Amino acid sequence: MFDLLVKGGTLPDGTVADIGIRGDRIAAVGRLEAEGACVIDATGDLVSPPFVDPHFHMDATLSYGLPRVNASGTLLEGIALWGELREIATVEEMVDRAVRYCDWAVSMGLLAIRTHVDTTPDHLRGVEAMLEVKRRVAPYLDLQLVAFPQDGLYRTKTGRQNLLRALDMGVDVVGGIPHFERTMEEGAESLRDLARIAAERGLMWDVHCDETDDPMSRHVETMAREVTRHGLGGRAAGSHLTSMHSMDNYYVSKLLPLIAESGMTAIPNPLINITLQGRHDTYPKRRGLTRVKEMQALGIPVGWGQDCVLDPWYSLGTADMLDVAFMGLHVAQMMHPAEMARCFTMVTETNAQIMGLPDYGLRPGCLASLVVLDAGNPVEALRLRPDRLAVVSKGKLVAERQRNDARLSLPGRPGRVRRRQG
Repeated sequence: MFDLLVKGGTLPDGTVADIGIRGDRIAAVGRLEAEGACVIDATGDLVSPPFVDPHFHMDATLSYGLPRVNASGTLLEGIALWGELREIATVEEMVDRAVRYCDWAVSMGLLAIRTHVDTTPDHLRGVEAMLEVKRRVAPYLDLQLVAFPQDGLYRTKTGRQNLLRALDMGVDVVGGIPHFERTMEEGAESLRDLARIAAERGLMWDVHCDETDDPMSRHVETMAREVTRHGLGGRAAGSHLTSMHSMDNYYVSKLLPLIAESGMTAIPNPLINITLQGRHDTYPKRRGLTRVKEMQALGIPVGWGQDCVLDPWYSLGTADMLDVAFMGLHVAQMMHPAEMARCFTMVTETNAQIMGLPDYGLRPGCLASLVVLDAGNPVEALRLRPDRLAVVSKGKLVAERQRNDARLSLPGRPGRVRRRQG
């Protein structure tokens, strides 16, 4: 007898199997004859481990239009607007917006998020708010917090001090933004400093690195060196890396092996990167996405991130990681069936690896978190961005939706239509 039984689902590798759950763990996977106290019929539907977002800004989410709309749509105006908002937003307001976003996330099968928390202001209200959000959602959503010195570790008088304060308060991951320091040298020194902090505290390290169109912004080279020096390996992630799309190809041929040697990971954010980059260009207009396939070819783990939803930088978004992967596969030109399937893996297994999530997956002994999608396989899921028919988090059914076929009134045609193939 299982507490929960998912019957007849198709796993991402094409296997058709039942999944039996006891407590908060997957107890068995295969053709199961046992009964379940609760049964989910997933026959013909894709059953996936939950979606994972390794890069988000939850302290700013759902604040679009506050204090006003980003008229230029640029990164710098977004940062300026956020600089105003963080001084007037209360802890309660940030908590309310973030928890509402987590509701959206759960409904979309997104059950693990890494969010960067601005540590620039001395009041650290954003840190206080996100620690409270983490506590509230812990029963059903895993939330990692990054101490992020938005205005620079050294560029602001108390930038370094506040980052350390945030870590002491319980923030999980060391952040950084070297290209926002006053000089290239200060940016490089900030990376050396942050790597030491991460190594000494035994923490993960996730840096907004080279989020610029400037091909001479090469801080990822220094980051890779420091990752190797301190043995951080997969505990370190370079986020955005947009300058790489404009770099000289010969230099990149040297850079990518250094990144691969370090063992670090990469997190491009396609929805936001292609929206904010290339703003100084006429035509041809650069789109800012880093060299995804080239990194993957060298074995560098690359995962897609959401980054923003309804905030000073991005006026859209639904907490759907399949939207992110769908945009990513287009901009990265990952159109071969194997590449499209890999894009699905990037928002599930690869992102879980980047975040270091324990017991993730659809194997016996893993945490019993999964999502049932109205699709037959990962590529179809990307094509349709379908309804999440059921979401299970830590052994509990936390969201469900009725299948939503369209009704037709056409002579000689079926009364219902689904966009699934086959």
